[in-house]
Amino acid sequence: MGGRCIASADRAGLPFLRGSGGVGARAGEASTDRAPSRDEFGVGVPTDLAGAIFSATADGGSDLHASATWGAIRDAHRRGFSGVWASKMIRWVELGVASVPGDGGVLRLMQRGSEFSIMAGAIELMNSRLSGSEQALASLTRERLKGRAKPQVLIGGLGMGFTLRTALAEFGADANITIAELVPAVVAWAKGPLAHIHGDSLTDPRVTIFEGDVAELIKGQKARYDAILLDVDNGPEGLMRKANDDLYDAYGLAEAHAALRPGGVLGVWSVDPHPVFTRLLKTSGYDVEELRVHANGRGGGSRHVIWLATKR
Repeated sequence: MGGRCIASADRAGLPFLRGSGGVGARAGEASTDRAPSRDEFGVGVPTDLAGAIFSATADGGSDLHASATWGAIRDAHRRGFSGVWASKMIRWVELGVASVPGDGGVLRLMQRGSEFSIMAGAIELMNSRLSGSEQALASLTRERLKGRAKPQVLIGGLGMGFTLRTALAEFGADANITIAELVPAVVAWAKGPLAHIHGDSLTDPRVTIFEGDVAELIKGQKARYDAILLDVDNGPEGLMRKANDDLYDAYGLAEAHAALRPGGVLGVWSVDPHPVFTRLLKTSGYDVEELRVHANGRGGGSRHVIWLATKR
């Protein structure tokens, strides 16, 4: 769990790197071989926060390392991330476990204070603190479809509902939105422990929930959708389920192309760039934009990738 929490902090925008140069060194900064003193640790950071972090790291009881430079912590505080550090003092609690159909492993719903995470093993698939790129998947797609009446939208992957809620806000009162979620427990979590995050999105009359593979709603369809938004398995290089690769290969892209109306948009979210996938989109009948979007939506932290592929 400790290593994953470091990754979570990095995704929230904290300037930490892990490597042979020394755990906790900032990019472009030499690492330190010693733990900072309590006074050094607290420079520019509220006393209670600095003391709590110092005590946890010095005692070896936290996933934050005592060798982390206090400059990084000070910078994080200046950028408004003190809440992230404070949350490190709270343990993760497992709320639920679910199997992914098709031998896709196990998902776990975790909670730490007001923060929620859905994880696959040690990999965090989504976090309630990080919604910027998922929201951008819907809003950027809508920008390219302005003026379309009664848009038909298919979203692959419910997650924590960030894309769905943005689509409801952006596509208007006459939209019809289908959300496909492969793992029934994810829908159950949305109606249970994550209900306060999802709000009334799942009961909105414009929304249809399909518990199954989004590929089933794409295959064989002809000019049915104005937009297909895929936030499935961390992108084209999936982690969870081999069958998800079929969405992103030449055959899957051809099926999506046929299912889109003229000028419709295939939007794809990914945690990382994928040059081969970009080239494949361009040779599959799409005009392609590849965008880098901040994960936290505030202009800081790591960036994710969104492809907007418009049907020619």
